[in-house]
Order: sequence, then C-alpha cells, then structure tokens
Amino acid sequence: MDRIDAHFVAAGKYHDIDYARLELLKLLAEHPQVRTTVASDYSDVGRIAACRFLVTYTCDLMPTPAEAVAIRSFLEAGGRWLALHGTNSILRFTDAGVECPEERPDVMEMLGSQFKAHPPIGAPFRVTVNNRDHPLTRGIDDFDVVDELYLMKTLAPLEVLMQTSFTGEAAGFVDPQWDDPAVPVLYVRQLGQGSVLYNTLGHCRGHYDLTELMPFWDHPERCAWNYPVYHEMLRRGIRWAMGEIA
Repeated sequence: MDRIDAHFVAAGKYHDIDYARLELLKLLAEHPQVRTTVASDYSDVGRIAACRFLVTYTCDLMPTPAEAVAIRSFLEAGGRWLALHGTNSILRFTDAGVECPEERPDVMEMLGSQFKAHPPIGAPFRVTVNNRDHPLTRGIDDFDVVDELYLMKTLAPLEVLMQTSFTGEAAGFVDPQWDDPAVPVLYVRQLGQGSVLYNTLGHCRGHYDLTELMPFWDHPERCAWNYPVYHEMLRRGIRWAMGEIA
C-alpha cells in the first residue's frame, strides 16, 4: 500500500475537542497507510498542500485570508476536505443573541454553506437519505438522532446526500425563526478537481468546554457519537477522503 498523508485541524470553542480529536484519530488509525499530522489552526499550508486530504473538527475557527487561498488551491488541484460539524461556524455573543456574521465569504463559499443557528438539543430528529445509490450512503437507512440540528445558509451548488427539515425556533440566536423543509446534513461540494464532504453531525461537549458562560457543564453531550450510524458515516468519509470512494 502506498502512503497517504493527511492533515487534521481540531480546535475551537464550546466543544469537547479532545474527545472528537481522539475518536477521529482512532478511525484514521484503522488505515495503517494514512499518516496524520494534527494541528490547532490552519497555518501549516505547506503541509496541507503536501497531503491527499484535510480533516477538520472545529468551532468558530477560521483560516486567515491567505490560508484560505492556499486551501482553495489545494482543493482545486484535487485535494479533498472532510469538514465536520462546526467547521463552517462563526459565533458572536451579543445582547440580542448569538450572531453568525457573514464576514468570511471566501471560506464559506469554499465550504458551500455557513452555520446560522440550531434549535436546542432535545428530541431526536429524522435524517433522510436522498441518494441511496451513492457509495457514501448505500445501505444506510433513514435514522433518528439526537444532535445539534444545523441550520445553514447555502452558498454554492451542493450534492446533498442526507438531509433533515426544521420548522420552529432556534432560541438564543439572532436569526431564531426557521421553516426549512430541506436542511443539508451530509453533502459534497465540488471545487475544481477536488471537493469538500461536509457532515454537520457530531456535537460533543464535556464538563469544561463552556467556561466562558458557566464554569461547569453538568451533563456531558456526545450526541451522534453515541450512534453506530455516525461512526459508519465517518468511516466512509475517511475512505472518501483517501480516494477509495468517488
């Protein structure tokens, strides 16, 4: 087997990044030919350019404009980006609620979407499979999951493989009222010779990940990480990033 190089950015706010980093590294380690470097930002653009794929699990962490240009060049040349959960988020806490300012269109257009809000985590929501013939979804049935239901602004043509719907209030956000019958959950965004695979699921939070608002979070959240189907989606996402899935 030929060596495959990967770069993994795991950092950001309000999430148990340590947990997500460890779980994803274990999944990457199922492939001995994948050699992964880990970073807490996007600054090592030389390493990204040398890799076959980029993985990100972040929240409210953006590349600089120059780093975004380098990542776009990486994608257009054939690189792949497995973008998870809060990668497309910018968060500002204001008196009116959580604002998601549209101040980085270069990054969000490249990703294909921008996070805008989510309703409170509570009852399960249904994820439906749009394309049952795609190798990323083949054999996966519709499923219910407790997680953050990501409400987003779409900014580019997307091949939506899984979706959900939401009508109601995203309490605490500046944009609280939503009526969206087709909310992307898993999609592919083509960019030049490369592409982005975005999976919005996978929220996690430990006791000490929201200290800006409260010193101790009583109930750790694992959300989709508790479901075998999510781990299957991640495994297929890694195989897609490696080039084993078209």
